Amino acid sequence: MVAMRAYIYFIHLQPRSGSEQAGTRPCVIVSSNSFNLEARWNSLTIVPITSSQRWFRHGPTTVLLSKGEANLPKDSVALAHQITTIDRSKIIGQAIGQLSETKMLELEQAILNYLEIPIKAQI
Repeated sequence: MVAMRAYIYFIHLQPRSGSEQAGTRPCVIVSSNSFNLEARWNSLTIVPITSSQRWFRHGPTTVLLSKGEANLPKDSVALAHQITTIDRSKIIGQAIGQLSETKMLELEQAILNYLEIPIKAQI
C-alpha cells in the first residue's frame, strides 16, 4: 500500500502502553514521500488524531481540526507529541482525507515544538 504524506488513514495502534494513543484511530502520515513511495521501506511515521475533549485547548504540540476537515467525522486534534513510527501493515483501508497545506504547516511546527528543533535560516 502506498501511503502519502499529509493524508489521513485509520490505523490500528496496538500494542501500545501507558498514555500512548491506542486502538484504531485516524492518523496523519508525516514521513517523507521519498520514504513512503519506497517499496522496500515498510515503516511510516504518523501523528495520531483524537476527538477527546481534554486535548481541545490549543497548545504548542496540538493542531485543532474541525469536523469535516479532511473528512474527519468529529472535531479533532492532531497530537504531535505522540508522533511515532509504525509498520504500514497497520493501515486500514484507503485514505479518508488530506490535510490542507496550511494545516500541514501547523502540524510541522507542532512537531518542531515537541522536539524543540528551532527553525534556522538556511545558509
